Amino acid sequence: MKKITLLIALITFILSSSFSQKICHVDSKYILEKIPAYVEAQAEIEELAATWQAEIEQMYQDVDALYKTYQKEEVLLTEEMKIKKQDEIIEKEKEAKALQQKYFGTEGEMYEKRQELVKPIQDNVYNALVEMAEEGAYDYIFDVVTGEILYASDKKDESDSILTKLGY
Repeated sequence: MKKITLLIALITFILSSSFSQKICHVDSKYILEKIPAYVEAQAEIEELAATWQAEIEQMYQDVDALYKTYQKEEVLLTEEMKIKKQDEIIEKEKEAKALQQKYFGTEGEMYEKRQELVKPIQDNVYNALVEMAEEGAYDYIFDVVTGEILYASDKKDESDSILTKLGY
């Protein structure tokens, strides 16, 4: 579906612009999968994720076991003991959620590991792409996987013209 959308967008773009533009596309997934360091980094990240996920799942299983035990014993417990057990269950669940956030949150250890292992490889690919674009005099380079414009020549940037029309 993405390829069809990209193809329609490219055709529309090409037909609406002058034919003197030089455009190409790349397959970022294909490129990255051919780089051994990237494949190794992905494997390391997946292994870490599986380890962390197992640790989190174990914590949730412990919470579930505590809750089931509480349900079985509830009728025998005093009100004070019930509150203490409930607090213990809630605290364990909070710990599991905190660990999940620590590992998989937006700024968690998974994000940091990706930045450490994958970002330098992606930066190298991007730098090679820019170099190729400049050597080949490309105006635009699209990624067929994401549909994103990976490179756009400054020659085609009309941002200042828009600002001038707006009076800025």
